[in-house]
Amino acid sequence: MNPTLNAVRAGLSRGRIEYGLSFRNGQELFGYLYMPCLFLGLALIFQTMGLGEGEVQMPGAFVLSGGLAFSLTILGIATVLQTLASEREDGTLLRAKAVPRGLLGYTVAKSTHIAAVAVTMALLTVVPGLLFVDDFGFERWTDVLVLLWVCVLGVLALAPIGAIIGALVGNARTGVSLAMLPTVVVLMFSGLVMPLTLMPDWMLDIGRLLPVYWLGLGLRAALLPDSYAAFELAGSWELPLVAGVLAGWAVVGLLLAQWVLRRMARKQSGSRVQEAREKAMKRAW
Repeated sequence: MNPTLNAVRAGLSRGRIEYGLSFRNGQELFGYLYMPCLFLGLALIFQTMGLGEGEVQMPGAFVLSGGLAFSLTILGIATVLQTLASEREDGTLLRAKAVPRGLLGYTVAKSTHIAAVAVTMALLTVVPGLLFVDDFGFERWTDVLVLLWVCVLGVLALAPIGAIIGALVGNARTGVSLAMLPTVVVLMFSGLVMPLTLMPDWMLDIGRLLPVYWLGLGLRAALLPDSYAAFELAGSWELPLVAGVLAGWAVVGLLLAQWVLRRMARKQSGSRVQEAREKAMKRAW
């Protein structure tokens, strides 16, 4: 049997198992819930505030769709970074390296798990939004499909960034701390924390180069009324461009992440894993 196909199948199976086990972990369950609850509350608070020059009311829908993009960005970068750095310390990556095509299977497993979590977070955000937030929802059934592929493609575009950072940092705690500041800056430049009409042109030019901007745009296309497209930079949702940019980031990022992981794995050994465990235990004490 083709070893590459075998590795992909094993990775898909492992990803499904890890996703199922996450529902038995109280910390991960809390992670699924607190972001949707936080942004639902903010959406209800900001529902009556003006947007831009006040042509329309500040929709809670805008806040909630931005909150979903924010959550997926944190998931794709910070969560992947922390997981990879932790599993490098505990020897999981070393064991994956010892299996034929093991790193490919490992990458597929993590991608499957993170994509499933992304869809779960989308459901936990969207369902309450449909019930409580004005102008939030689907105008046509195809918008549901748009939401699904944007969530999955968006996280797959962001996850390699977290994987690369996680492969380079010394430990999980330091890596997350170092990554949060640039992540927040990227979120600001991508128009998720403020309306695009209030952002200077130079910020918008930088933001359009990043996958987070296109993730946010795709989510707004799926969840906001078509009339809100007038507030976008191009005056439309640009869905073909959203798909192309996110897919490009995902493919290039996956290839680059594989290369970085292989280089990192070559430097891994049992003695280094044991040393990392001892350092982690000392930090814990």
